[in-house]
Amino acid sequence: MPLTKLDDVTALVIIDLQKGIAAMAPQAAGDVISRSARLARAFREKKLPVVLVNVAGAAPGRTDTPRPNFAAFPADFAEIVPELQRQPGDHLVTKHAFGAFINTDLDSYLRKSGATQVVLTGIATSIGVESTARSLYDAGYNVSFAVDAMADRVTENHRHSVETVFPRLGESGSTDDVLRLLNAR
Repeated sequence: MPLTKLDDVTALVIIDLQKGIAAMAPQAAGDVISRSARLARAFREKKLPVVLVNVAGAAPGRTDTPRPNFAAFPADFAEIVPELQRQPGDHLVTKHAFGAFINTDLDSYLRKSGATQVVLTGIATSIGVESTARSLYDAGYNVSFAVDAMADRVTENHRHSVETVFPRLGESGSTDDVLRLLNAR
């Protein structure tokens, strides 16, 4: 379903557009970053909440896939990419799990901001974006996806999230669709 509207207080949540992830990300990372930066500028101009999420660790528990050793990453691994032009009014959420909602202050920040809707962008579609979207939906937020402002290391995983999972959690559209609705306010 296409994007139908933006609530009065809609927040932009940008997932894991940080130096270390961008360096490991798919070729589309440059487009994801530039589109997310366009959205961030537009949300800031409208005085709407902008949340920048980074990942600095992993959740505990056994997995079949070895966990990354965050201590071995470069010191600037978790720094937000400069193209997003982080502003003092932006809210930073540092997560230690796939999603940005559990064990962070994201929910309390959004509620204090009066946000009832969230537009998501970022990397990786099937991990950080999808995990965050599921929690936002379960918490009662209207969830929207700027699908051309996200990417995944595995193209099939991105496609599956966009075509199968996201329609059950919210509305999807392009960066231009979000900007058009934002500018029509």
